[in-house]
Amino acid sequence: MNIWIVNHYAIPPSMGGLVRHFYFSKYLQQKGHKVKIFTSSKIHNTDINMIRDKSLYKEEMEDGVEYTFVKSRDYKGNGLDRIWNMIELPFKMWKAMKVFYKNEKPDVIYTSSPDLFVAFSALCFGKRHRTPIVVEVRDLWPESIVEYGDMSKKNLIIQILYQLEKWMYQKAHQLIFTMPGGKDYICDKKWDRKIDLDKVNYVNNGVDIEEFEKNIYNYVIEDKDLEDTKSFKVVYVGSIRYANNIGMLVNVARELKNLKEKDIKILIYGEGTNRKALERQCIREEIDNIVFKGKVEKKFIPYILSKSDLNILNYQQASTWRYGGSQNKQFEYLASGKPICSNVQMGHSIIRKYDCGEERNITTPGEYVETILKYKNMEKQIYEQQCENAKKAAKLYDYSVLGKKVELVLKKAAD
Repeated sequence: MNIWIVNHYAIPPSMGGLVRHFYFSKYLQQKGHKVKIFTSSKIHNTDINMIRDKSLYKEEMEDGVEYTFVKSRDYKGNGLDRIWNMIELPFKMWKAMKVFYKNEKPDVIYTSSPDLFVAFSALCFGKRHRTPIVVEVRDLWPESIVEYGDMSKKNLIIQILYQLEKWMYQKAHQLIFTMPGGKDYICDKKWDRKIDLDKVNYVNNGVDIEEFEKNIYNYVIEDKDLEDTKSFKVVYVGSIRYANNIGMLVNVARELKNLKEKDIKILIYGEGTNRKALERQCIREEIDNIVFKGKVEKKFIPYILSKSDLNILNYQQASTWRYGGSQNKQFEYLASGKPICSNVQMGHSIIRKYDCGEERNITTPGEYVETILKYKNMEKQIYEQQCENAKKAAKLYDYSVLGKKVELVLKKAAD
């Protein structure tokens, strides 16, 4: 098959990487398929823009995968420039696909949200050219805007976005949800009368285990806190934004310090809009058992996690968690072979299913402290069994396993 993957944020691993479609592309190429990724020239969460002239697109091989970067405007944060980026890019994406369509018609177009706008444009392009479309849902959007933002479900813009979402689900030849509860979500919305549930598929995010294990040894980071064998190391990797609720971990660190638990360190690896304010709070309140390490290249994450004692999934409470979670870092956590603590209880829980950590709705710093101390003082045999369970679970979410599932969905759509 000739496969086009259309995703606003399909960033190559070497640039920070939302890597799902990179690994699927590698797998599909190994199976003899031709794959091209269409994505934004503005690399999200970086200062990189792949196109600085007036070109509509730029083709490059990145890490063995063919990317077509489509010109889009620069932005920082979530301001007006990002909104314009999201509005403009679908039109430019259409123009770029039209250029390539003249010479190499795809057998199937595989588009991914968020955001809805580029996915909507790809779906319309497919319908216009009678090309099968697979629509992937990586975030329940706009549901997440309602959960984490200040907009009501009754807001006119939100209502329009819901109708757009519903229409896309109806018109797609196949649907992929990265969370297990996709069918439940459609039924809860009472859309199942209009949407064929037989075309709803579940393919989670995952991890390349072979690459992960190689990177542990090939990309070592010098960090005295990681090498401190006398401390129990609690590690969080990811964004530092409102939705990630890192302020809770600062409060946990304060409580641990008040309890004189001197040999526990909370290490935060990542960047985001809330980082500076939280660092200032730590300085002001003399909370020195939590350390903000900043953003690190993805290739160093395996080594960091290999030195952890307990990995943290930390979020704001939200009703959308009942449909399950599909965080990239969760599968890296599993591959590290260390227990996971999640402060939200999810539907279809991987942590509970494979007994590789603790997952519950933690609403106070005291409950968090209780869990951390539980793992610090856990009997060695029980701790090591959870570590082994995590590694076994990771194998089920290796990208080679997930790639087979995606290939089958694409073939169903193309047939």
